[in-house]
Amino acid sequence: MILSDFDLENAIRHKRLVVKPFDKRIIKENGLDLRLEDDIAYHKELGSNFILDPSDKKKIDACFRYLRKQKSMVLRPHEQVLLSTYEYIKMPDDAIGFVELRSTWGRHGLSMPPTIIDAGFEGNITLEVVNNAPYSIMLKPKLRFAHIIFAKTSNRVKKTYSGLYMRQRGIRFPHAEKVD
Repeated sequence: MILSDFDLENAIRHKRLVVKPFDKRIIKENGLDLRLEDDIAYHKELGSNFILDPSDKKKIDACFRYLRKQKSMVLRPHEQVLLSTYEYIKMPDDAIGFVELRSTWGRHGLSMPPTIIDAGFEGNITLEVVNNAPYSIMLKPKLRFAHIIFAKTSNRVKKTYSGLYMRQRGIRFPHAEKVD
């Protein structure tokens, strides 16, 4: 079951769903609009010979240049960046979220893979965004950028989210994938 604006207002009022800072204008018919934080992580230009080992945390961290407190963020053509939501979300134990790019930004040429927010997750949401347009696009903090749809689970989740991205603030780089 998808939660409606009525359901979301009640969940927020009763603190089952926490959104900080909260602005009632982000509540939409069947979800919440999420705004951009003022941080961006660009990929460093490491050359075509660089090979990323996704199990090596040092190499992962070396791939990014993290800029904070930006007045604007420019995405060059065909560039992929990491962004963060302005809102800090605390999910209830009986709902999950589907985060998608708002269609306006898709029409400008941006794309973002869908992100699943697990029951019990708490934190800012890191967004992976690609500029598919043949021109640069400027983004500014607090722009409505993504949309989260909430789905109620049939029962409360026995084991809520407790992974590496729990309570993240700002942008969190990818974690190192362990090799067995």
